[in-house]
Amino acid sequence: MKKGSKRWQLFLIVLLISLSALFYFLHYLIFHDPHHIFIYMVGDVAFVPIEVLLVTLIIHRLLEAHEKRSLLKKLNMVIGIFFSEIGTELLKELSGFCANHDGYCGHLKIDTQWKKKNFTEARSTTLSFPYEINAFLSNTKDIEKKLSSKRSFFIDLLGNANLLEHEKFTDLLWALLHLTEELSVRPTLDDLPQKDKDHISNDMKRAYALLIVQWLNYMEHLKQDYPYLFSLAVRTNPFNPEASPIINKT
Repeated sequence: MKKGSKRWQLFLIVLLISLSALFYFLHYLIFHDPHHIFIYMVGDVAFVPIEVLLVTLIIHRLLEAHEKRSLLKKLNMVIGIFFSEIGTELLKELSGFCANHDGYCGHLKIDTQWKKKNFTEARSTTLSFPYEINAFLSNTKDIEKKLSSKRSFFIDLLGNANLLEHEKFTDLLWALLHLTEELSVRPTLDDLPQKDKDHISNDMKRAYALLIVQWLNYMEHLKQDYPYLFSLAVRTNPFNPEASPIINKT
């Protein structure tokens, strides 16, 4: 704390105490009743613990809850930008590297009738699913170019102070950045040693699994707060081959 700030606080403390003493003295001069003064003084002091209780345990918690709701809204706005910019597209692209892709798609066919229970079950299935990712099962160079083109975007998101409160989403961004670097630092992705292929496949698996969980969380947020955005997200679900943005598709 700066020296000037300490002086200001000390001055304020002395001023407030002096004002209180002055008013008590004026009360005595006018009414000449010290007994009455001490009755109210003790009563005021007795109320201080209750006042502290009200401020710290009730009002503070209400303000804290409001602040958390506000922060969560900001976080979901940032996450929404991520999925609009690259996240949903990455889900489609990375699915092509998963050999057992069909084994979990059925659990991710979200529709407008889903409840909290459905999202919870889908998350549980996703977290425990044994993804068989092979980073060279599809066109690895294409995914490397796509990720590299969004490197600055990932870094900008990591620089967002609000995301410091969202550890899981930050983990996802770091996983995607790491995968981007692993793919881009190699002069060629052809004829790599098997250990390199296994390493990159494991990095891709980590990023893909985190991406799916964050997508489920984001979809649940849209279902609760933005039903019109949720409707479009359901109609463009990357895990539903029958999904279509056309509302009245026949």
